[in-house]
Amino acid sequence: MYAEERQQAIAQLVSDRGRLSVAAIAEQFGVTTETVRRDLSTLERMGLVRRLHGGAVPASSLAVIESGLGERDQANTAQKELIAKAALEELPPPGGMVLVDAGSTTGRFAAMLPRDLRLTVITHAVPIAARLVGFPSVELHLLPGRVRATTQAAVGADTVGALSRLRVDLVLLGTNGITPGHGLSTPDHEEAAAKRAMLQAARRVICLSDSSKFGTETAVRFAALDEIDVLITDSGISDEDRAAVEDAGVEVVIA
Repeated sequence: MYAEERQQAIAQLVSDRGRLSVAAIAEQFGVTTETVRRDLSTLERMGLVRRLHGGAVPASSLAVIESGLGERDQANTAQKELIAKAALEELPPPGGMVLVDAGSTTGRFAAMLPRDLRLTVITHAVPIAARLVGFPSVELHLLPGRVRATTQAAVGADTVGALSRLRVDLVLLGTNGITPGHGLSTPDHEEAAAKRAMLQAARRVICLSDSSKFGTETAVRFAALDEIDVLITDSGISDEDRAAVEDAGVEVVIA
């Protein structure tokens, strides 16, 4: 079989099955894993597959539609409640500074903050700021920027610029997708830039993500796995996904 014929057959097989590992493809076609990786690179450049850690999926499986905050808030609610509660254990001592990303799980975390705990909380999310504005012990700062309707969060050059001047104890990040190869991702470039700036502003980085986000890749990566310190998720995470995260040096907390 010529290389072009093999590559066409690989693309069709990946399309039919939805996801294939490098090892499975090598066995199917009787070639080395190095040959398969070269074939997958060629197919990815042609826009026929999307390479993942250890395999490939159809290019069409790349998530490009971003659901609104209200829709996300109704999904996996029990898991998000547990994750938000577990995140309270990661708070800095009284007087610390916490940066809170936009999102349905981070919003639950904000609502659970003890009302008597003295903290400085910085956020770009309008709903989170609205929840915390009445907390007597919270010194609240709302970041500047253009507010996106989808996430109800400030983004843009003003947001990133303000974040670049900060140094906080802890950031709590949300994500739209997690894979070992693509890392943490989100569909929007400006949203990704804000998340990236938050990560760089913090001494300690915690990602709050329910297990449904694993295996999903959205358009823009804002962090590699090894750039976060702790992942808080639920018991639905697979052993394979947990091992991949821990192999990157990340502490995994099951809520």
